[in-house]
Amino acid sequence: MQTFCWEEIQKHNLRTDKWLVIDRKVYNITKWSSRHPGGHRVIGHYAGEDATVRLWGLPRPVPPPQAGAPRPPAPPERGETVPPAPVPRPGAPGVWTAEPPAGRGQGCRVLEPGGQRRGGDPGRACGACGAAPPGAPGRTRPSLPRGSGSPRLEDGRSRAPRLRAGDEPAAGLARGGGGEGKGARPGPRADSCAAPSRGARRGCPGGRPRPRAPVPAQGRPRRTGGQDAFHAFHRDLDFVRKFMKPLLIGELAPEEPSQDHGKNSQITEDFRALRKTAEDMNLFKSDHLFFLLLLAHIIIMESIAWFIIFYFGNGWISTVITAFVLATSQAQAGWLQHDYGHLSVYKKSMWNHVVHKFIIGHLKGASANWWNHRHFQHHAKPNIFHKDPDVNMLHVFVLGEWQPIEYGKKKLKYLPYNHQHEYFFLIGPPLLIPVYFQYQIIMTMIVRRDWVDLAWAMSYYVRFFITYIPFYGILGALLFLNFIRFLESHWFVWVTQMNHIVMEIDREPYRDWFSSQLAATCNVEQSFFNDWFSGHLNFQIEHHLFPTMPRHNLHKVAPLVKSLCAKHGIKYQEKPLLRALQDIIRSLKKSGELWLDAYLHK
Repeated sequence: MQTFCWEEIQKHNLRTDKWLVIDRKVYNITKWSSRHPGGHRVIGHYAGEDATVRLWGLPRPVPPPQAGAPRPPAPPERGETVPPAPVPRPGAPGVWTAEPPAGRGQGCRVLEPGGQRRGGDPGRACGACGAAPPGAPGRTRPSLPRGSGSPRLEDGRSRAPRLRAGDEPAAGLARGGGGEGKGARPGPRADSCAAPSRGARRGCPGGRPRPRAPVPAQGRPRRTGGQDAFHAFHRDLDFVRKFMKPLLIGELAPEEPSQDHGKNSQITEDFRALRKTAEDMNLFKSDHLFFLLLLAHIIIMESIAWFIIFYFGNGWISTVITAFVLATSQAQAGWLQHDYGHLSVYKKSMWNHVVHKFIIGHLKGASANWWNHRHFQHHAKPNIFHKDPDVNMLHVFVLGEWQPIEYGKKKLKYLPYNHQHEYFFLIGPPLLIPVYFQYQIIMTMIVRRDWVDLAWAMSYYVRFFITYIPFYGILGALLFLNFIRFLESHWFVWVTQMNHIVMEIDREPYRDWFSSQLAATCNVEQSFFNDWFSGHLNFQIEHHLFPTMPRHNLHKVAPLVKSLCAKHGIKYQEKPLLRALQDIIRSLKKSGELWLDAYLHK
């Protein structure tokens, strides 16, 4: 099978040329992306990157030891169980670095998923880890008893000499890589590795030699790269796998790391351990009664609204009260369709999709597919320009720090952005849903010929006009509908923007999943009102990390997320509701000032 290096794969990140990596396999999704159920854009955002779908993959690369640090354990033989090894904090003195081991010889034998081995001379010991094949003369199979501090042979001797303080890692490997066992050969030098150069493989430009893939620290397979995003969006991963086989064009070269762009593997491993803990705590199991009660209280509000008009007439007071009740039911229906859209209620995706179409279509008059294609892009790349549609402001606002400065340098002045925190009240909350979203939803359904979603949406309008035309007439019912949208739009904008617009908004930084979500989201303090008012999106951090987790469990996983943030020095932001709302205006004002300064002086 043809092999590729990351340098080559990262070139295929164009609209007309898209490759991505899943479980170290390279797939060409250029033509298939248009058939992706979540839309071609969300999968296209991972073009040229690792986007592992499976729960298993090749082991995470383990860096070599520096002076004074313990050596990582060797790969176990088939059938052996090895306890997890702690991963040192990157950058600390005397801990492993992120570089693969120099001088790994052709005797290195890396465990593949399923227990198979790859690479190396079948009769030669590894020069980097000292491992000898089973049955080698004078050498017994290495074992690592539970609780032992370092790998040893079964006869009790040390597996490989320790590095003394001041030794270079490569020198230590060359000096004692073969181990002490009788018949074991010394390891190859870093500058003259016995392994043949793999840089000249097809797909690796320039023929530059690259270090071989390091030996895994543990025998069990691990997930890799961008799979956290795909695991967050896909519940039935075996179903997804069926679509990938015809798109396979090759695999990563063995010497290439599984993760791209040098993403923080320590945080990635810790986050996956956190997710496993959440799974063990059954935090991904939903309470169906909870969601049934939410649906019931929406239907009750719809009934109360009709009863008010029916009983008290269509006077101004009863009309305004009814509009507020219906706006409340619409906002709550928006939060509820959000739950089903994220597949967080039922185990089977089909039932989530069916109820999602009913709620967003029949109860709100919108399109499920439009919401999926837009919202999943936001979750995949939150607050990233050109990838997150929620920060595409069509030159109406400038956000963050980078965009206003760029606009200022280029002397772009579509609007007086230094006053955007003032005109936000006029064209932001009042117009988003009644004008922009409504136009976009209708045009999307018609242009894409999404007749199913259009039928669901039409059922909402038919129900609404049949209910209220007898009281207001055709024109009055139409104005009444837009007034309800106007009220709902304020609710929606303030709740959704208080978690995002105040955070970092920039170009693609290529972070790991955990860090990227923490940089783009913040929380609002928990209370019964805040939970209900925001549809539990006051736990925006936890929702972005675990989109398929039922909302009633987000507060339970929050302490674990806080602990992981504290461990890695990542800021976990949580604030009162009023302050979160005020920060929206402060953020817009700050960005406007940055634009004005760049516009006048740069």
